[in-house]
Amino acid sequence: MQYAIPSIIATTAAALYNITDSIFIGHGVGALAISGLAITFPLMNLSAALGTMVGVGASALLSMRLGQKDYDSANKILGNVFVLTFIVGVVFTVPILFFLKPILYFFGASHETLPYAYDFMQIVVAGTVVTHIYFSLNAIIRASGQPMKSMTATIMTVVINVILNPLFIFGLGWGIRGSAFATIISQMIVLMWQIQLFRNKDSFLRVRRQDIRLNGKIVLDTIAIGLSPFLMNAASSVIVILINQGLLRYGGDLAVGAFGIVNRIAMLFVMIVIGLNQGMQPIAGYNYGAKLYSRVTEVLKKAIVIATLIMSVGFLTAQLIPHQIVSAFTSDQDLISNAETGLRIVFLFYPLIGFQMVVSTFFQSIGKSGNAIFLSLTRQVIFLIPFLLILPHFYGKNGVWIAMPASDAISIIMSYILIHRQIRIFKKQQQQSEAFAEGDEIL
Repeated sequence: MQYAIPSIIATTAAALYNITDSIFIGHGVGALAISGLAITFPLMNLSAALGTMVGVGASALLSMRLGQKDYDSANKILGNVFVLTFIVGVVFTVPILFFLKPILYFFGASHETLPYAYDFMQIVVAGTVVTHIYFSLNAIIRASGQPMKSMTATIMTVVINVILNPLFIFGLGWGIRGSAFATIISQMIVLMWQIQLFRNKDSFLRVRRQDIRLNGKIVLDTIAIGLSPFLMNAASSVIVILINQGLLRYGGDLAVGAFGIVNRIAMLFVMIVIGLNQGMQPIAGYNYGAKLYSRVTEVLKKAIVIATLIMSVGFLTAQLIPHQIVSAFTSDQDLISNAETGLRIVFLFYPLIGFQMVVSTFFQSIGKSGNAIFLSLTRQVIFLIPFLLILPHFYGKNGVWIAMPASDAISIIMSYILIHRQIRIFKKQQQQSEAFAEGDEIL
């Protein structure tokens, strides 16, 4: 709980910001602006995929090195994070800015929604380097045993963002561009604070000049571990494109806006579980590195129970009070009706989705990236893409909504099979460790 609670508070605060951001845009700019914001999700997911690949991969690697008491390697990992995130950010930013309009059209923008999507993403993409470094350093702070500081960084960002958003949107009349400026400026301010934390000479983990250069092994290990969340986010980009295109074809711009609302609400509960996973990750990685397999299994089981409770609350909320939730975003009745329907369908298997999310992150935490990647693909690619392409032909826009819980159900089954097998392996390894220990005592 020492690790999980700060992470949950931080990710929940971030999710609540995304919701309030959409509310500001919905009431301050209009219903079509929410649709325009939904168009930007694939691009934002792709950016997050690249940043997460470095941040999550490096933090998992760092946890294992700290468990092995290898502090020199831990500092080298920190130095590599700065260089690698900067390079990845620049490589992403330049071509995207150049081809932004055709990209947004491909993602499902119409002539009515393109201006909103373009104005927002032009600013957000320009700040990609800042965003990547900010998120990567926050992951490192948490993995280094400072969950409260990681939480503080996120909450600071949210508070600054919530103050700047209405000021820029309503006060200065900047519209949706004001929301984008608020996002980047808040991250930039907190990034300065994060860097100061790693300049403390008394800390065992600090920025050293000799470490700010790429190390081939660290880069490869970071990417290997971070490949699972990268593929998950990259696949999410493809999925959102297909969802937007399907909803635009069968329901129009407001159906796309409905997905924007449903996605924000879904992300609230997903982000809470991500916060829980962030609390689990350093503990699982540390104890796995120390070969304490019973503790690895214990933290997994506790995370699954809590995640299931969290997502069950989401399910009940979506089924019992969808109208009240959706109405907070907009007063447009057509948009509200579309979002209510989507919310009920998308949340259908949410009581078990927490289990799937924990298991996927767990494999990533112990360095078994193959299993983590496979589970990410089963939910986001292997089954969901065919469902999105086939079901709308039979059920129209509802077919787009139905595709999501259908894919969830299959990925839950696959997660159970893999984690059941892994727990059996842990039990054997624990028994072997205990047998060796007893032999040493006899000698």
